[in-house]
Amino acid sequence: MTAYTLSILVSNRPGVLTRIAALFSRRGFNIESLAVGQTERPELSRMTVVAQVDDAAALEQIVKQLNKLIEVRKVLELDANAVQREMILVKVKADVTSRSQIIDVVGLFRGKAVDVSNDSITIEATGSRDKLDALLNMLAPHGIQELVQSGQVALGRGAKTLAGKTNK
Repeated sequence: MTAYTLSILVSNRPGVLTRIAALFSRRGFNIESLAVGQTERPELSRMTVVAQVDDAAALEQIVKQLNKLIEVRKVLELDANAVQREMILVKVKADVTSRSQIIDVVGLFRGKAVDVSNDSITIEATGSRDKLDALLNMLAPHGIQELVQSGQVALGRGAKTLAGKTNK
């Protein structure tokens, strides 16, 4: 199976997320990452869905099914050239002796400390999945206490966009 990223412009109404998630579920595809938020137009939301799909033909069927939903305005498959980011918050054990070393590692990944206590430090970082995995590998020896990560958000580069004319 291959991971595909879809950017879906939808009406900003209750129940839309449920209907779209159910469509993937009925077809037996796992959603790896899902991020939803309001767009520059309050009546629209953008969903970024990363799903494991068997092949391009199966993806084409999902896109066709998505386009049949009344709330779906436009669907765009994003390729590897799209701007793609995720965010993590990670709480790491940190005492006085290890705190500066942790902050140095986080700085290499362009992250930042957003909370510090006597025995821990909470880090915020954004980037590609590979970059965030590398950061987590560097922090693991210090002891990760808690971790939360967002779903992937993505936008097409240049003219590849959902903005402008929509299907519906």
